[in-house]
Amino acid sequence: MMPTPDSPSTRRAEALYSVQGLWCTSCALAVEAQLKRLPGIGAASVHYPSATLLVEGEPEALDEPRLAAAVRRLGYRLGPPEAVADAEARLDAESRYLTLRLLMAVAFGMWTMLASLLIYVGAMPSPRLELVMAWVSGAFALPVVSYVAFPFYRAGWRTIRARRPGMDALVSLGALTAVGVSLWLLMLGSPEVYFDTAVMLVTLLLVGRLVETLCRHRGLRALQALHRPPAQVQRWVADAWQSRALEAVAVGDRLCVEPGETLPLDGVLRDGEALLDLSPLTGESAPRRCLPGDAVAAGCRNLGAALVFEVTAPAGECRLDRLREQMWWQQARKGELQRLADRFAGWLSPLAVVLALLTLVATWLAGVPTEEAWVRALSVLVVACPCAVGLAIPLAGLAGSGQALERGVVIRDPGAFETLARIRSAAFDKTGTLTAGEPQVQAMHSAANLTEPELLALASVAARGSEHPLARAVRRYVQDVQDIQDARGAQDAGAGGELEIVQAEEVGGRGRRVSLGDGRELLLGSRAWLAEQGVATEQAADSGESEVLLACDGALSARFTLGETALLGTAETLAELRRHGLALALISGDRAPAVRRLADAVGMKAEECYAGRSPEAKAKLLAAMPQPSLYVGDGLNDVVGLATASVGVAPLGANSTVQEGASVALLKPGVAGVEVAWRLAHRTRRVMRQNLVLSGIYNLLALGLAVAMPIPPLIAVLAMVASSLSVVANSARLALAGEREPQARQQSQQVGALGTAP
Repeated sequence: MMPTPDSPSTRRAEALYSVQGLWCTSCALAVEAQLKRLPGIGAASVHYPSATLLVEGEPEALDEPRLAAAVRRLGYRLGPPEAVADAEARLDAESRYLTLRLLMAVAFGMWTMLASLLIYVGAMPSPRLELVMAWVSGAFALPVVSYVAFPFYRAGWRTIRARRPGMDALVSLGALTAVGVSLWLLMLGSPEVYFDTAVMLVTLLLVGRLVETLCRHRGLRALQALHRPPAQVQRWVADAWQSRALEAVAVGDRLCVEPGETLPLDGVLRDGEALLDLSPLTGESAPRRCLPGDAVAAGCRNLGAALVFEVTAPAGECRLDRLREQMWWQQARKGELQRLADRFAGWLSPLAVVLALLTLVATWLAGVPTEEAWVRALSVLVVACPCAVGLAIPLAGLAGSGQALERGVVIRDPGAFETLARIRSAAFDKTGTLTAGEPQVQAMHSAANLTEPELLALASVAARGSEHPLARAVRRYVQDVQDIQDARGAQDAGAGGELEIVQAEEVGGRGRRVSLGDGRELLLGSRAWLAEQGVATEQAADSGESEVLLACDGALSARFTLGETALLGTAETLAELRRHGLALALISGDRAPAVRRLADAVGMKAEECYAGRSPEAKAKLLAAMPQPSLYVGDGLNDVVGLATASVGVAPLGANSTVQEGASVALLKPGVAGVEVAWRLAHRTRRVMRQNLVLSGIYNLLALGLAVAMPIPPLIAVLAMVASSLSVVANSARLALAGEREPQARQQSQQVGALGTAP
C-alpha cells in the first residue's frame, strides 16, 4: 500500500493497491461496489487494464487487512502495485487462458451444433436415433458448459454477491437454464434439447471478451516500467572500484559511471566536471555541464569522461521512483472509460430474470404444459443475454484501431477513442516531439580571414570522430554544405579529407583538440573552454541557442550557432487543432529563449508557452487545462504528464517506456498523427454509440416479443446472432470509410490544385 494523506482538516487519505483475479470490467465494478459499502470509504476506483485500485476515505478505514478481507470475500486478492515482471506474467496468462477456452468452445461446440441441426431438420430416420443424437449433443456440450464457461459462472456469482450483476451473471443463468431444461426433456424422452443454445451463449460472450482483452492489453506489458538501472554498479570499496549489487548501495557511497552509461541513482557530483544529457528528465535539448557539488539524477546519460558521484538516494527512493509512483496514482485515478455496456447489463439482468419468472408463472397458470412453460422462460433469458452489448464497444474499438494503425497511429486502449473525441485541450513537449530532438547548425559565422571551403574543411577535421552531439551536428552541417557544393560543381581545394590528423584529444565533453600534419592546432568546443586555452572570445548574450567555437593556432576562426527545427507539418497540424476549438500549450523543460523561438516557428502564442518546467510542474499544468486533455511527450520527464492527461501520446522515437505507457503511439515523424487520431476517434465513438443503440433496441424488443408470444430458444439464439452481426456490420463501416477518405482527400487536393493553376 502507498497511502497519501490529504489536508488534516478533511481527514481524507488515499491508498493504491493491485487487485488480482479480475476477469472483466464487471469484476472491477463488483470490487468497487464492495469497497464503497465499507464504513469510512468515500470512493473506490479500479482501473481494469492495469488491475490497479485507488481507494479514498478516512485514514483508519484504509487499513490493508480490512480492505483485503472485503475483497477476498468476493474471491479476489489485494496486494501492492504490480511489479513489471508480475504484470507481464498476468497478461500472458490471461491471453492463454482465453485462447484455450475459445479453442475448446469451437472444437466441441461445432459437434453440438451439428447434432442439434440434424434433429431440427428431421434428418434422423427414427425417434430413437433422434434421442441418441440429443444425448450426443449434450455430451459434446458438456466441456463447453463446464470447463469453458466456468470463469463466467465464477464472475457472475461474484458480481451477484456484490449486488452488481452484469453480462456474466445473465449469460451464466441462461446457459445453465438451457442445460437444465435440456436434461429434464431428455429424462422425459424428448429429443427437443437446447444444448446448442448454451454453447452459443458461452462462445459469443467468450469471443467478445477475447476481443476486448486483446484490444485493452495490447502494448500494456510494460506500462508501469520506467528507467531500469543496472543490477551491478561500480562502488568505491577499500581503495578500489568493485562491482556491487545496486540494492547494496547506501547513501554516502561513491559510484563510478563510464562514458555513455546512465546514472543508476541520485547523487552529488564529486570529482571533476561532467557533461550530462538531462533530456530524459528535464527535456533540455542541450547537454548540461555539471561542476563538483552539483546534484545529478538517475536516468541522465554521461556524455563526457568517467564521472564519480556520491549517492544521496538509494534504490527505490530516487526521483524516477517517485515519478513511477505518481504514474501509478494518475493511471488509477482515471478509472475505466468503457463501463456503459456493463451498466446497461446491470439493470437488464434483474429485469430479464423477473420477466422470465413472470412468463413461467403466467404460462403455467394459463394451462400451458410445464415443459413448454420452462422453454418460454428460457427464451426470455436467451433473448435478454446482452452478447451484442458485449461486442458493441470492443468491435468498434478494434475496427478503429485497425484504421489508425494503417495511418501510422497505434491505439493501445480502445477507451482512448471515447476520450479523444471529447478532448478540449492539447499540450506538447518540445524536444523530440515538435522537433527532431537533435541540435542542428543554424548558421556559421566566420571570425577569420578564411574562405568558406577552408573553414568547412577545418571544422570537418576538428569534429571527426567525436561522439558529442554538438560536434556531430557540426559534422553533419559541414557534410550537407559540401554535398550542395559538389552538386553545383564547386571544387573544394581544401577538402577536409586531405588534411592529416596527427593527434586528437577529447576534453571531458568541453571541447576537442586536434593536431594537424602541417603543424596547425585546432580547438573545437565551448566558449568557456576556448577562453581557458587562451583564445580571445567576445562575450555573447544568452539567446537560448547552443554554440560551438572553432579556433586555429590560438585565433578564433568560426562560430557555429545551433538550435532545433520544427518537424515538417507541425504548424499546419497545430493550426488545424486550434481551428477545431482546442486550447493548445507548449510545455518544455528547456530554456525560455529556445521555447519562444520554436513557438514563433510553429505559430503558437506567447501565452501558450511554458518553459523550464519540471515533470511535476508539467503534470500540474496539464491538470489545470480544460478537460479532457491530451499530452504528447517523448521522454522519461513526460511520463507523469502522460499519466495526468486524459490521453497520452508518444511520438515516433520516444523512449520505450513512454511508448508502452501512452494510450496512443505515433509511427510516423511529426505530430500529424494527433489530428488523424482525433478524427478517427470522432468516427469510432459515433459507431460505438450506434452499436449500443442497436443492441439496446434488440434486447428491449426481443424481451417484449418473448414475453408476449412463444419463441423457440433456437429462434431466440438466431435473433441474438443477428443482433451481434448487425453490430459487426456497423463496425465494419469504419474500415470502408477509412478506405474512402484517402481517395476523397486526393480528389480535394487535385481540385484545389486546379483552382490555383494559372
